[in-house]
Amino acid sequence: MEETILVDLFHEKLKLPSDSLEKWLKEYLAIELNCLPERNPRVYIICENKDCDSQQEGANHSLLKRCPLLKDRAMVLGYPSLADALYNFKFQIDEHDLVTVKILTPWWRKALLQEYLSLLFTAVYQFSFLHLSCSPQDENVANAMDEIPPTAQQSVQVNAEVSTFLRRLPGRGGDITILQSSVIPDDCFLHGFTTRAGGISYIPTLSSLNMFCSSKRKDPRAVIEENICRVAEKSGFNPKSYYLVKVNHANDVWVMDKTEPESYDGIVTNRRGVTIAAPGADCIPLLFADPVKKVIGAAHSGWKGTITGVAMETVNAMVKEYASQIKDIRVVLGPSVGPCCLQLQKESAMDFHAVNPSCVKDLNMPKPHVDIRLTTRILLERGGIHPENIQDITLNNGHDEKQPVQLCTSCLPDMFYSHMRDGVNFGIQIGFISIKE
Repeated sequence: MEETILVDLFHEKLKLPSDSLEKWLKEYLAIELNCLPERNPRVYIICENKDCDSQQEGANHSLLKRCPLLKDRAMVLGYPSLADALYNFKFQIDEHDLVTVKILTPWWRKALLQEYLSLLFTAVYQFSFLHLSCSPQDENVANAMDEIPPTAQQSVQVNAEVSTFLRRLPGRGGDITILQSSVIPDDCFLHGFTTRAGGISYIPTLSSLNMFCSSKRKDPRAVIEENICRVAEKSGFNPKSYYLVKVNHANDVWVMDKTEPESYDGIVTNRRGVTIAAPGADCIPLLFADPVKKVIGAAHSGWKGTITGVAMETVNAMVKEYASQIKDIRVVLGPSVGPCCLQLQKESAMDFHAVNPSCVKDLNMPKPHVDIRLTTRILLERGGIHPENIQDITLNNGHDEKQPVQLCTSCLPDMFYSHMRDGVNFGIQIGFISIKE
């Protein structure tokens, strides 16, 4: 696996005489690069540059001109803040699909850098550290002392710096668009379904309003938090009181007044000012609202959750825990994969056929097409939800408003994320709902 070298010169104590720094770089990197000629690692040097008009100093930096060994394989990244520098370093290595990084930094900087890395990178990336020392005294101190962890104040400052930097980034792909339903009254509820435009995620399959951070994908926690903040600002909810379903692809429901389980596919609550949300990337994000008792729910319904009845389990929790009447409950199905694109093994498709034959097409094929949206509606109606209180999110057809177009996440790459279409590095959209205070 190709390795990247990051040299951390981003600190006032590292403003060393150019000749000593040049000597150290030559000595260390000559060994490092000559030992790995077949891998030809890329080298990035981050340093402070308060001049925002000349941020990326690239291959013309004076240090590289004086160090021929680096000239053709190194880049100096000069930025006003360390958050800025590390974010742009990540952008550089993501363009080359690099994930293994060796960081050269003074021993007393390691713990602080790790604080930044925890916000701006995920477990996909592999970091190792080597002490950068320009004098014997540095080595002696590093060997004699343990790492100095950042103080609580430093951690707060790092979070604030990263957040401030990300806040300034422009949204990608246009403005944030929130899809809403007419069956949820807006006099007492906030709700909506996100699309993929307007966020700051830049990885192609995650761009741009990805709403979920995974250890298996490259969008870091701080970027997702910024995307959530932008949706919150657009929609009017408090991002500090935001709860996302912890998916387990089953039908477990968390009643918010009780202990939170490790994983579940539904949430119900009657708390005001709390926003609950369900993720989707082909799976259905479901929203529930009882305008009489002022109770809400959100559920994630993949094909497994659909057939095991997560929708009615969420309804039943509202009835049992908050005395909702089934006749009062409204349910909205957010964007998901349509029957045009969802194919299951015949054994699984038979479960949907048992609900209603119209839920499956091409039953004689090895992998029939399955309609999880129709299945959800049928199961909700059988459970007592009035048909007029169930709505699919759709777009009006420009040619005939009486024939709305159902939103298939797999068919609409400009609007939605899709696991089926994009593979393992897929983004997430959400459905969210809250009771107004």
